[in-house]
Amino acid sequence: MKVIRDTDVLVVGAGPTGLALGIDLARQGVAALVVERAETLFPGSRGKGIQPRTMEVFDDLGVLGAIRAAGGTYPVGMIWQDGGRVAEHRMFDAAEPSEAAPYNEPWMVPQWRTQQILRARLEELGGEVAFGRELVGLTQDEEGVRAEIASGGAVTARYAVAADGGRSTVRGLLGIGMTGETVDPHPTLVADVRISDLDRDNWHVFPPGEGDGFLAICPLAGTEDFQLVAQFPEGTAPDLSLAGIRKVVAARSHLAPESVTELRWASDFRPRAALADRFRSGRVFLAGDAAHVHSPAGGQGLNTSVQDAYNLGWKLRAVLRDGADAALLDSYEEERRPVAAEVLGLSTRVHRGETRRGGATRQLGLGYRESPLTRETRTGPGAVRAGDRAPDGTVAGVRLFDAFRGPHWTLLALGDAQAPDLGARIPVVRGPAPGAYGPGLYLVRPDGYVGWAGDTAAGLPEYLARFGRG
Repeated sequence: MKVIRDTDVLVVGAGPTGLALGIDLARQGVAALVVERAETLFPGSRGKGIQPRTMEVFDDLGVLGAIRAAGGTYPVGMIWQDGGRVAEHRMFDAAEPSEAAPYNEPWMVPQWRTQQILRARLEELGGEVAFGRELVGLTQDEEGVRAEIASGGAVTARYAVAADGGRSTVRGLLGIGMTGETVDPHPTLVADVRISDLDRDNWHVFPPGEGDGFLAICPLAGTEDFQLVAQFPEGTAPDLSLAGIRKVVAARSHLAPESVTELRWASDFRPRAALADRFRSGRVFLAGDAAHVHSPAGGQGLNTSVQDAYNLGWKLRAVLRDGADAALLDSYEEERRPVAAEVLGLSTRVHRGETRRGGATRQLGLGYRESPLTRETRTGPGAVRAGDRAPDGTVAGVRLFDAFRGPHWTLLALGDAQAPDLGARIPVVRGPAPGAYGPGLYLVRPDGYVGWAGDTAAGLPEYLARFGRG
């Protein structure tokens, strides 16, 4: 079969995961091609919640301004009964912003809009998405990967990433299984609709009646749409037509059927939690829903997926451009699979009402202290340790997130710690330790986690050599 494209990295799937990875690779000078079997980007709102840690990632990737402009905060839940408002319900535990964590609450942006923003950024950086390219075959050897495309031809690459969703074709071709459970046997309908006679100030919740499941209608920030979610009895096949949705709305709320004026997108699913048995097979990696499938409760799926891409991108660059040993890529599964397992458990507990949407769902506490890439050399480490997310702060007039922004390592020399000369490729920020940090040396990875920490620079050059930075 004729080779129609040769690239460093083939990314299969143009959802948030694939687009974020494409951006990260493009800004690092790694040739990548994102292929998508559909003819357009995903049209629905499904993953609408962007958690604070993902806001930090988007800050680094250069899309935070557009994400902020496109969305808004979540409205207060309003519970209805017999056509009247009976109680307010706070969907998320409140948190105040701080110097260390400036993004304090989930930000609502419909998934289709997030993907538009990510695609625009990818193209701004010179990347591209090839639509209508369905992958139907995949082989690999010691030199690279060959992907067969249904429309004809093949793409060859040194590495490939499956970001093609929960029903991943690539995962199936690799023979990688998934282990999980049904979180809820009740079918759930989700749709983007236009509704008259309903205010946009609240997330409207209609508790289940006799024989019916709940109905929730949430105004989608930055649009004129509402996201409608309805649960059905086990064994039901939800009607995804406009007439079917009107019938559900009329039966479960005070609204008339004709209040639903337009149906823009609809789908149904059964909430489940599943984790791929492996995140890697040779030169192919699984990321996003191809690696882990979440209940939508708590808004964890899209966020975990974007952070998979953020973890993998700099490692691919280190191997492909900086001369790092290919064994570095083993750390992707070693770091991300435990995180995915932890977040899957959280999503399931939120879905079942066993925990609230609180600090854990913001994902700021996730880290890699047990990673083989983590080196904590201090005998008495403080609050921030190697493996932790590097907090924001100000050091000698420099905002740390500004210093971290970009695909480079950053060395913090705080307090009396003396920084060695690491060359121009690794900027150094010197000054008094801000509130979240103690004195010492902190080497911050390109994905914003502390990789190495010490009181002195002993061992630091050797550590950096593993990444082609010696």
